[in-house]
Amino acid sequence: FPVLTVQTAPFEDQRPGTNGLRRKTAVFEGKKNYLQNYIQSVLSSIDLRDRQGCTMVVGCDGRYFSRAATEVIVQMAAANGIGRLVIGHNGLLSTPAVSCIIRKIKAIGGIILTASHNPGGPGGDFGIKFNVANGGPSPDTVMERIYQVSRTLEEYAICPDLRIDLSRLGRQEFDLENKFKPFRVEIVDSVDVYLQLLKNIFDFNAIKSLLTGPDQLKIHIDAMNGVMGPYVRRILCDELGAPANSAVNCVPLEDFGGRPPEPNLTYATSLVDAMKGGDFGFGAAFDADGDRYMILGENGFFVNPSDSVAIMAANLSTIPYFRQLGVKGFARSMATSTALDRVAKAMKLSLYETPTGWRYFGNLMDSGRCSLCGEESFGTGSDHIREKDGLWSVLVWLSIMAARKQGVEQIVREHWAKFGRNYFCRFDYEGLDPRAAFYLMKDLESVIADKAFTSQKFAVGDHIYSVERADNFEYIDPVDGTVARNQGLRIVFTDASRLVFRLSGSGAGTGATIRIYAESCERDPERHNRETQVVLGPLIAIALKISNVHERTGRRGPNIIT
Repeated sequence: FPVLTVQTAPFEDQRPGTNGLRRKTAVFEGKKNYLQNYIQSVLSSIDLRDRQGCTMVVGCDGRYFSRAATEVIVQMAAANGIGRLVIGHNGLLSTPAVSCIIRKIKAIGGIILTASHNPGGPGGDFGIKFNVANGGPSPDTVMERIYQVSRTLEEYAICPDLRIDLSRLGRQEFDLENKFKPFRVEIVDSVDVYLQLLKNIFDFNAIKSLLTGPDQLKIHIDAMNGVMGPYVRRILCDELGAPANSAVNCVPLEDFGGRPPEPNLTYATSLVDAMKGGDFGFGAAFDADGDRYMILGENGFFVNPSDSVAIMAANLSTIPYFRQLGVKGFARSMATSTALDRVAKAMKLSLYETPTGWRYFGNLMDSGRCSLCGEESFGTGSDHIREKDGLWSVLVWLSIMAARKQGVEQIVREHWAKFGRNYFCRFDYEGLDPRAAFYLMKDLESVIADKAFTSQKFAVGDHIYSVERADNFEYIDPVDGTVARNQGLRIVFTDASRLVFRLSGSGAGTGATIRIYAESCERDPERHNRETQVVLGPLIAIALKISNVHERTGRRGPNIIT
């Protein structure tokens, strides 16, 4: 096969965000060389000596344009000296499975075609994410290298005639001109390697007894027509014995059935409705690439993601993996509630507070400092891989239920009684004018940076909130000393309530997103049944007043409340 060098011109907007490069699908599909430029930038960011003959993993969440993009990646990887590609069957691999395979076969990295929970289809979003050799997302240094290459790129290398069959399991070899060794592509079962890893972590017999025994727990799992369908069917149904009708929306679709594959109360409405019927004791939904999840108990009892990671932390002894290896420490993103902190304190373990973005957990896990980490955006994971992991999280919950012989709501309420309840919510203002969003945050920072602000009191109804401290969060990595600045504005009050404001980096280039987080801890069990919005109403009123978000954006309210 001939290797061609194609002339191109750089694009100025290929700086990867929190989860790689996300744009409208039409940009990748319609702008000449936009996809090729970015793939070349990723490949060129790998040192030439490391690149020659190396192994890479490629997977996608099944969204529209993934097959065409996978073909281009194969053609360009071959032309750029990659020796072997390992690709999921029909191109499909969940993000946790990519991380798992990278680590198992010691690949140099992996390319994941996903825009996570963003909508799919021709009018939706597309994304390209590069994971490094530890199986985790690119650290800031690698993302900066990719961006710098993209700004000066003048040509890319490709083998345009090379074609692969993604539906045929096994090895395919190709001879390239001027290359001594053949280029190899291996199409692997999407689930196998990941399933073996899970079998080494969990007591599958205990979970199977829970799902099949005389007091069988009836579950309802929604794969939201993303990549998780084959994993749910194979692992929860075939291996763990859940009835086939426990799993719904398990066929991966290019547009995810016309809804955003986002596992929350706004978009996973069919799961919420099914759980409210009272027929099922446990429900879960996954996002498109399988790294995020939502848990619901009987009658639709919602488990807040910040509570979920704290409850997992308090019950890790129910899982063989942690009984054998011990628990080293915990980590959470700054915007995630402090529920995990109190568990860490009770267990006398370290708690690390990081910026948003899973890449910040990688160093902590690689250096043996951290066993479990989580984010408020429905992501939890451990040091078994270097990504958040939705199905792993579901199996943790099922393990806890099997060991404690309790339902979801009882487990959550007992946790609150012991540690206190963290009322927590997030307001998302999406699609904002980027300049307006930038200056809103800049002006808000000036307000909270004023010395007088730290002695300020806010009276809302019969509540008085006194500011204890306020800052722009900055993270110093305890492993390598790298500093991440401007990671979100936070205001902490004397009663430990918090407000956080963040300009999000996970959009698809269609405007900016400002997220506002409010949190308040209640220790009195008598006050654990209140509505979240009622409890946090005064804090939210303060947030709206000091930010002027509605006046400055022309919005009457947030797009999404979680």
